[in-house]
Amino acid sequence: MKALIIGNGGREHALAWKIEQSPLVKKVFVAPGNGGTDLEEKIKNIDININDIKQLVLFAKKEKIDLTIIGPEVPLSKGIVDTFMENKLKIFGPKKLAAQLESSKDFAKSFMERHKIPTAKYKTFTKIKDAHKYINDQGAPIVIKADGLAAGKGVVVAMTIQDALAAVDSMLEDNLFGDAGARVVIEEFLTGEEVSFIVICDGNSILPLASSQDHKRLLDLDLGPNTGGMGAYSPAPIVTPELHRKIMSEVIEPTTEGMKKDGIEFTGFLYAGLMIDKDNKIKTLEFNCRMGDPETQPILFRLKSDLFEILLAAANKDIKNYEAKWENGSAITVVIAADNYPNQPKINDEILNHNHNHKDSYIFHAGTILKNKKIYTAGGRVLSVTAKGASLKNAQEQVYALVKKIEFNGMQYRTDIGSKALKKIL
Repeated sequence: MKALIIGNGGREHALAWKIEQSPLVKKVFVAPGNGGTDLEEKIKNIDININDIKQLVLFAKKEKIDLTIIGPEVPLSKGIVDTFMENKLKIFGPKKLAAQLESSKDFAKSFMERHKIPTAKYKTFTKIKDAHKYINDQGAPIVIKADGLAAGKGVVVAMTIQDALAAVDSMLEDNLFGDAGARVVIEEFLTGEEVSFIVICDGNSILPLASSQDHKRLLDLDLGPNTGGMGAYSPAPIVTPELHRKIMSEVIEPTTEGMKKDGIEFTGFLYAGLMIDKDNKIKTLEFNCRMGDPETQPILFRLKSDLFEILLAAANKDIKNYEAKWENGSAITVVIAADNYPNQPKINDEILNHNHNHKDSYIFHAGTILKNKKIYTAGGRVLSVTAKGASLKNAQEQVYALVKKIEFNGMQYRTDIGSKALKKIL
């Protein structure tokens, strides 16, 4: 069978790497892919933009693709699943209406409120004056979110009223995020520990994946600006079997049932970003309608099951008899970013020691390009260095030993991915 992965990040490299291992699959295409997927022997890059749905459909028809899997959020928000299905092409992901859970913060918040899914108190604004008044009434800290898709950078956790007002102005007045920021959602500030919880849905049944924890801030100790994600580990020790059951019953199941009640079928990856407080109470921070990046990398590095077989079953609305099997121990991903990320990252720097393929460690590429048999930086998040071990500590030691071998100008990364969890364990 043939698979097509749409996207060009570390998540898509990891998806292609895992799907290529399936005995059911003879060829994996990635559109457009990156320098790392270009180096893989059994994976072929296709030079089609992720938003060129017409060309992607034509390619899938020409190559007789058996299953297409969407990596990033933008094609989902543009209705790629609807278009593929109209052309009788098998694809795994939510339709445009369902993808609003991610593409509109306001849609997601009103959905959660309507279906009694625990989340932070909020209000939505399009007028600066009204937003300013609300912030002044509520005080700080407070959270400002661009309503639409902003590549993981549309959230400002404002610790002062001045910062909150400035964030609103940058979105509503200065048009920082374009149409995505034409409406802002202002939320109460929550405390606790963040967890990423991802499941596979087929419209009826739910198959949970391993828990994970993302690190959004650029700098150690969760300082600096929000990014698309600077590292992750799996499993998240905070997600005990009891908490797992609570997440399923309080968040995941009410979400899929709520979609049904609203007349919207949800098929695809459902990602819930959760805040867990000291009393193990859950609040839903956000929904994504695809695998997270960088959570995908450590999750798939531990997955023993055939991912392609599971996703094909889900696309056929038949995962009720499947379960995901996991390796014991932990996996960690450390993201290496380009100089000046997350603003205007510097590109075209040659990367040394970028290739590593081992059963316990791997370098997944993201913002890279292959030119004249050399790999260069081509984006903000450049590499996802991943390792697994018998323990979280062991995985952390392995991943940072590998990180230190990589070289390019201005490379930046966090040195504390997994450390917070280790303090709880040790």
